[in-house]
Amino acid sequence: MNEPIILLIIGIAIIIFLIMLFYPAKGIIAKVKKSKIASKKILIEDALKYLYNCEYHQIVCTLNGVAGNLSISADDATDIISKLESLGLVNAKKNELILTPDGRSYALRVIRVHRLWEKYLADETSVSENEWHLKAEEIEHTLTPEQANKLAAQIGNPVFDPHGDPIPSAKGDLPVRRGKLLTEMQAGEFANIIHIEDEPYAIYSQIIAEGLYAGMQIRMLLVTDKRIKFIANGEECVLSPLIAKNITVGIVKLEKQIGENFKTLSSLKVGEKGTILGIAKSLRGQQRRRLMDLGIVPGTKIEAELESLTSDPIAYRVRGTIVALRKQQTDRIFIKNSEVEN
Repeated sequence: MNEPIILLIIGIAIIIFLIMLFYPAKGIIAKVKKSKIASKKILIEDALKYLYNCEYHQIVCTLNGVAGNLSISADDATDIISKLESLGLVNAKKNELILTPDGRSYALRVIRVHRLWEKYLADETSVSENEWHLKAEEIEHTLTPEQANKLAAQIGNPVFDPHGDPIPSAKGDLPVRRGKLLTEMQAGEFANIIHIEDEPYAIYSQIIAEGLYAGMQIRMLLVTDKRIKFIANGEECVLSPLIAKNITVGIVKLEKQIGENFKTLSSLKVGEKGTILGIAKSLRGQQRRRLMDLGIVPGTKIEAELESLTSDPIAYRVRGTIVALRKQQTDRIFIKNSEVEN
């Protein structure tokens, strides 16, 4: 290959590279700038959320608190707070950071999107409960207020998210805070779980692993400074106070208490029958609709028909049809009056 052709090829390659580098809006440099701007926006909005949560829980918010929550250096946190101050969203007073009315309004818009999206994932999809929060963290920075309003209308304008957190209205109004901590219950009291804190994620994962969910009724057995023991869905559960403080409950009056003689479908042995009482609120969206389509509704007779080699799934006879259900599902289906077939 002669030299002029080689130089031409090199020249064309350089031109293509420069176009890729500097092309308006879609070039490498433009994309890097957009990425940096997006990252800065996310940090700003996450900082506002943290400041609002501090205010909501009546905790003094500091610069070091912002840095720790966002996992950034103190210098970067200082830059973020300075930006928020320049935008009129935050006031820095001595050792405390305080949201302005505009800052509070902005924070509530972000929180509204987050909680609406969690509610959407819970009720309209089969996305795992452990993924709701992380996916909502991604979407909260992208939806506009108009899109959030359309989403809210689509899912029935819910007041609380699946964890029991209040969802801000389009105007920024919040339902009245309610309930008390699980650790504040007395032995013998009945209560409904009305809120499970989804941060920090490590603690939330432990609570979910225990099978606890918003809407579940419990009966307290023991409260000490070392452990909290209670009955949930007929089974004994023990938590440390550190974990239990992330659960909020509403005390149930005596006349509203449900009996404890119910069982879960998973307790049926092959040949035993029962009558469906209901489906736990933690089975939502597509999973719940599928079960109802299969005839798993209150009053339906059901029988354990066949057990697989691994005992999961198990085949059940419902309305003359055999359906296979996994333990993850049958643990959350309530029955009564089981009997052994002769």
